[in-house]
Amino acid sequence: MKKLMTVGLVASTLLGVGLSNAELVPLEIELPDPLFIGTPIPLDGDLPHLEQPTGEPRPPLMVPAGTENLALEKPVTSSDDWPIIGELDYITDGYKDGDEGFYVELGPGVQWVQIDLEQEAVIHAIVVWHYHAAERVYHDVIVQISNDPEFEEGVITVFNNDHDNTSGFGAGTDPAYVETNEGRLIDVDAVEGRYVRLYSRGNTANDMNHYIEVEVYGIPR
Repeated sequence: MKKLMTVGLVASTLLGVGLSNAELVPLEIELPDPLFIGTPIPLDGDLPHLEQPTGEPRPPLMVPAGTENLALEKPVTSSDDWPIIGELDYITDGYKDGDEGFYVELGPGVQWVQIDLEQEAVIHAIVVWHYHAAERVYHDVIVQISNDPEFEEGVITVFNNDHDNTSGFGAGTDPAYVETNEGRLIDVDAVEGRYVRLYSRGNTANDMNHYIEVEVYGIPR
C-alpha cells in the first residue's frame, strides 16, 4: 500500500530527478461539497483489502513549488466510444460536483479513460473522482502513465488495487476505498510521461464505470 511521503522522503526522491533545490509546498486541491444521497448501499463482502475510513481529512502531500493541474481542459479518450451518460470532456472540465450532469457513465466490464497532457511532464500526483453522490467502491482501479498513447511501451503503474488480477494487469497491493468528495489522491513520485490512463471494472452499486473529474499535477518538461 502506497503511503503519503514525508517531506524528507520527497526530498530524497527529488534528488534522483535533479530537483534537489526544489521548494516543497502542500498540494492544494479544491474539493467539492460532500454529497451522500439516500440510504448507503451495503458494500460487497468480497473486499478483503478495503481501506477503513478514518473520518479525518487526509494529510497534505508535499510537492515541488510550481506543480499545477496539467489535465485541465485536456483531451480525453476512452475504451467506450459512446458513453451512456455525459461526455468525455467532463473528466477534465474542472467541475467536481457529484450531481447528475457532472459525470460520465461508461459501460460494464473493464473500461478505461485516457488523458493526453499534450506535452511530457514530471507528474507528482493524480486525483480521481469516480462518483461521490452515494457510498460505493469501484473495482480494479488501475492508474498508469506512459509516453506511448497505445500504452504498449514504457508503461508505469502508479496505482493498482486489483488484488486478485481480475482485470489482467497483475495483482495490485493498493487498497480498495470508499468514494468521497475528497477523490482519491495518488502520490506519483515524479514519474515522467505525457499520457495518463485510468481503469476500473464496475462498482459495488452496479456494473457501470463513472468519472467526474481527473486532475494530474505536475511540471512540464
